[in-house]
Amino acid sequence: MEGNVERDDEPPVFAAELTPYRSLGRQGFRVLLGMTGVFCLLHALFFVTTGAWPVVFFFGLDFLLLWGAFWLNYRSGRAREEVTVSRTDVSIRKFSPAGRMVEHHFNPFWARFRVRRHQEFGITSMHVTGEGRRTDIGSFLNPDDRESFAKAFRGALATVRQRI
Repeated sequence: MEGNVERDDEPPVFAAELTPYRSLGRQGFRVLLGMTGVFCLLHALFFVTTGAWPVVFFFGLDFLLLWGAFWLNYRSGRAREEVTVSRTDVSIRKFSPAGRMVEHHFNPFWARFRVRRHQEFGITSMHVTGEGRRTDIGSFLNPDDRESFAKAFRGALATVRQRI
């Protein structure tokens, strides 16, 4: 696309990569799963020796459900968004956990940054609108990260608009 050639030549005023926060890292996940596996195995052995062998299947099911829940959690953690603001373009690239990418472009002079707030929770959603289009930004961010991103993004848009 010839339009992207112009956009790539323009140095960005603002660039951010937004990723979901995961409090438990890979090593912590392995430790948790290992401890849970040992716990389930020991209890399953106890029930087998006491003659209550059908209970063993429930311990196995619990372990598989825990593993599946974490697998889904880490898979959703692969989603990310790349947001750049230059003098001529606001670019928002969204990557799904499967790796598919959707790109949105806005003129920075027409783009409007909308933030919804709740008294108790802070920012609940952020959207960029312009030229009849709209896209959300950072829906997976925690409240503190939403606040800092909103402040920086709003500042970048204001900087670009002042440089006429």
